[in-house]
Formats: sequence, C-alpha cells, structure tokens
Amino acid sequence: MLFDLRGGHRRNMVKVVYAVLAVLMGASLFLTVGPFSISEIFNGGGGSTDLAKPYEEEAERIEARLAKDPGNPQMLVSLTRAQLNAGNVDAVKEPNGEVILTADSVKAYQKADQTWSEYLKATDKPDPALAALVAPMQIQLAETSTSYAQADLRIKAAAETQKIAAEDRPTANALVTLAFYTYFTGDTAAAEKVRAEAKKLAKTDGQRKEIDEVLDEYKKNASSYVARKKQAEKEQKAAGGKSPESLENPLTPGGGLGG
Repeated sequence: MLFDLRGGHRRNMVKVVYAVLAVLMGASLFLTVGPFSISEIFNGGGGSTDLAKPYEEEAERIEARLAKDPGNPQMLVSLTRAQLNAGNVDAVKEPNGEVILTADSVKAYQKADQTWSEYLKATDKPDPALAALVAPMQIQLAETSTSYAQADLRIKAAAETQKIAAEDRPTANALVTLAFYTYFTGDTAAAEKVRAEAKKLAKTDGQRKEIDEVLDEYKKNASSYVARKKQAEKEQKAAGGKSPESLENPLTPGGGLGG
C-alpha cells in the first residue's frame, strides 16, 4: 500500500492501494469475511461531503448525549460507527479497487480512532464486530503517518483491534488478517503462530497453500518495512537526533504496507 499527496486535483487526497482488501478478496479462500460484510467498510465511497452529512449530524447528536453521560460504552460504540461511516462515504473507491482518502476521510477516521480508544477504556468486553471494522481503518491511518513512531503505534493498535475480532470468531480469514498486521509490528514469532492457527482452520490443502502464499508476500513486505525503519533510526542517531527524510516518511510510494 502507498499514499501520494502529490499533484493536481488530488493535492489534498491520500491515494491508497488497499492491501487489506487484497488479503480478504484476492483469493477464493476469502470470499466470506466472518462476522461482518465487507461492504460495511466502504459504503459506496462517493467522496461527497453531502453523503457524509447524515453521519456527521448523527455523531454530533451522540456527542451531545455523551456530554451528559461521559464514558457510556454503547454511546461510544454508536459514535465510533457514525464517525467511521462518515469517513467511508467521503472516500472514493475507483473501478480498479483503489481507495482515495480525502482530507475529510482522514479527519473522520482520526475521530473514530480516538473514540474507539475511549471506548476500550470504558468497557471490559469490546464489540468484536466493530473491532473488525476499526482495525482496517487503523491500517489506513498508519499509511497517512509522517513518522515511523506514529506508523508503528497505529499498526500495533490495528493488530490489537483485529485480535479482539479474531478471538471472538476465529475464522481463517480473521486469523490471516491478524497475522498480516502482526508481521508489520515486527513480532514475526507471534505472526507465525497465528498463521499456523489459520491453516488449521483451512478445509483443504489448496486453502492452506493460499494462506501461505498470501502471508509469505506480506511477511516479505513487513521485513522490508522493519529493515527500512531500523536503517532510518540509525541515520537519526548518526545525525545527532535529527530526523532524516527516510525517518519522517516511512510509507512512501513503493514502500507502504503492501509493498
């Protein structure tokens, strides 16, 4: 995956090659996506603020109620969904599968991410269906990061969120997605363990082969990402703490989560 802030009418838009969809939909094994519909991730993707307005207004109403009842878990769930939906409809899904995140999409997703964090503090039993929707959003936010530190925090958050969904319904799909995120946290041993669990749930040798093919590719991309991060950190240390460009732009074109 990559993002690109350059050029023309897309100056304020983030171009994303959405690797999560590649994992979920790129092979026949992943035509069923567990406890939620893949269509929930992008509700049409019209890229219009008019489409987002109902969700924004809903979020405002929930925020008003939360002001009177701070930390209410159910209200925080509803608010996260409203903010996530606002970001979804502001995004543009092109015919080739690329998803364009507008500045409004990113802003809405950031709000949803913050609300999700508040929700996790307010409940002992997070909603796994909502977790399954929040995790890929957090990966998208990771791609908009301007530093490795920020990207790492968001990738780790996505892995933790996906774990909530996978533990509730440990399908092969959910576990493959968790392994994918976990590779990018740098914890290869944990990712390999999740991969093995996913393969146990596969029904045929062909499905197990598909799991390995998909995850081998993301393991390679993750290794490259971690190596670039370590190199950038060395450059920063050699520069006396100053951040070189390689440290400030971890997910540049050709070097994102999808490679």
